[in-house]
Amino acid sequence: MSNQYPIGTPGTPWCNEEKQVWYQQQQIQRSYHTNVEFKVKSLSDICTIEEYGVLAYKAGKYSLFALKNKNYNPEHATILITGGVHGYETSGVLGALAFAERYIEQFIDRYNFLILPCISPWGFETINRWNPDAIDPNRSFYANSPAAESRLAMEYVDAYSGNIIAHIDLHETTDTDNSEFRPALAAREGKVNHNWNIPDGFYLVGHTQKPEPEFQKVIIEEVQKVTHIADADENGQLIGVKLEQFGVINYDGTKLGLCMGMTNAPFVTTTEVYPDSANTTPDECIDGQVASILGVLSFLSSQN
Repeated sequence: MSNQYPIGTPGTPWCNEEKQVWYQQQQIQRSYHTNVEFKVKSLSDICTIEEYGVLAYKAGKYSLFALKNKNYNPEHATILITGGVHGYETSGVLGALAFAERYIEQFIDRYNFLILPCISPWGFETINRWNPDAIDPNRSFYANSPAAESRLAMEYVDAYSGNIIAHIDLHETTDTDNSEFRPALAAREGKVNHNWNIPDGFYLVGHTQKPEPEFQKVIIEEVQKVTHIADADENGQLIGVKLEQFGVINYDGTKLGLCMGMTNAPFVTTTEVYPDSANTTPDECIDGQVASILGVLSFLSSQN
């Protein structure tokens, strides 16, 4: 158990007062406009860019963008790529954009791509897991979601849902998961915090309702070409969950309201990069995210 979180009373869930105290402590640390929106718009020559919503918060308004391959072909299966559901997880955002820039044109003869690179722009700017209402968007992908980030993404993607064959959601596991975000979650819920071991390396979270182990295996093999895969801890686990195969654990994405559970796609996974590792670099983390998407494509190509 970690030390007491500085907001709230132990054992008592937060009310609006505590959430406001938490919100007042958050600070803008980087620019969504400069680091994300500018890069999105720079891809207009190779992608169709659509604004699928606007978030209006006290800190300002944030336009939400999706990228599609040009000449989107309704006869082709669609691959959904999401990043920045947790805004602080930088390589997910930049990895989604890097894939579009480097590779999307190589595959549009066979697939459509739908890319939502930064679902939580305020979280990106404040390097935060939650939105300004102290809600975790990645536990909020369900009907009548209280998180506008999740709700707007679902509404946009729903128009394409019947044609989505695969969905890869790009995430990170960081040291701040234990130092800040898990303690904050326990305080908000009025529960005792129990930290997990932070895995050193890349791993995947599959969906327990459709685990697809061969799909996960191909992605891991592709990522291994550019960065290291996390080993299980002494209990045979990653983040407190039993290992299914090398580098893979499973969650019930639908039950938990995770982004990877928002469609009926048969092949889904969440990536987890560890950017705080002494054995990696920011560029390598981005490359790992890109490699995971290439792994999706490698697997799908092998099925045809």
